[in-house]
Amino acid sequence: MIRAGIRAALINLEAQGLVERIRNRGSRVRVVTVEEAVSITECRMVLEGLCAAKTAATADDAQLDRLTDLGTAMTKAVADGEPLTYSQLNQELHTRIQEFSGQRTAVALLDRLNGQLVRHRFQLALRPGRSQHSLVEHPAMIEAIRAGNPEAAVRAHLTSVIEALRG
Repeated sequence: MIRAGIRAALINLEAQGLVERIRNRGSRVRVVTVEEAVSITECRMVLEGLCAAKTAATADDAQLDRLTDLGTAMTKAVADGEPLTYSQLNQELHTRIQEFSGQRTAVALLDRLNGQLVRHRFQLALRPGRSQHSLVEHPAMIEAIRAGNPEAAVRAHLTSVIEALRG
């Protein structure tokens, strides 16, 4: 019974792209190369742009204020030299934009893609200077959502992520 449950969990993780099964050897966490992380981020660019556009079209004032508050908290985290707090707030900002979009299909796809990037995202969060660099991009995204045309800001932000992945 326990083995069947473990096997089912491993099959599920494999379907999500998080685990790879090796014939006659077992399973292991799948390593995502930098180039694969870049490809995943390129896909995120389209999906997150869609979510940002939907949020721009449908968000109410309270939701827009929530995004602005997150931007303010991100600025404080960078000023206080707290890269892990900044990283958590960064993730929350992206999550709120997705949530406010109401675009459940895109959010489900992004969840799957982001699960494969955990190692790379953690490495980027700890890279010296990365928080300061990306900090400029997030308020630009928030303002672009408020202005109703966020796709270019999302593209610029994720292009910067791709450059950081390659760097």
